[in-house]
Amino acid sequence: MARLKFLCDTERCIDCSGCVVACKEGNHVPVGVNRRRVITLDSGKPGEKSISVSCMHCADAPCIAVCPVDAIYQRDDGVVLVNKKTCIGCGYCFMACPFGAPQFPKGEVFGARGAMDKCTFCAGGPEETFSAEEKHLYGQNRIAEGKVPLCAGMCATKALLAGDADVVADVYRERVFQRGSGSNAWGWSKAYDKK
Repeated sequence: MARLKFLCDTERCIDCSGCVVACKEGNHVPVGVNRRRVITLDSGKPGEKSISVSCMHCADAPCIAVCPVDAIYQRDDGVVLVNKKTCIGCGYCFMACPFGAPQFPKGEVFGARGAMDKCTFCAGGPEETFSAEEKHLYGQNRIAEGKVPLCAGMCATKALLAGDADVVADVYRERVFQRGSGSNAWGWSKAYDKK
């Protein structure tokens, strides 16, 4: 089975935050929670880059390893989800995640914040597919509809790629080749046909 992954092409990301808005609006994400955010590296300096970040749906997810009630699980396609009915709000996943993906809707102490919320790769949750309860708790289930996640679908520059990891890698590899790098890069040798 294909493993689903995100990849952000930093050469194309223009920090428009369209992916953030699409996710928040399309999934009715609670105030104070951002399942996706855009980070700018080397802001204001030459070579500044922006990257769209969310849950990376890790192959060996640390959030799954530390969850004491097994509320976080991984589907066969690699998507890491949380069962909001099982989550006790302990915050272990929040502390274990190197990407800051798990977030809580309330600004209270651990245990009183409610169930953790995170990116679902627009794959719904453990409830019945397309049910009102699934949509209310987790947002849209675009994967079951055969579509890409909202954030990737909304990306104006197609910087944010989502889908089968092998296909995403091939698309990115082709982009790098077209842009040129290493022996393919434009420079003195290409311009003056030096071999």
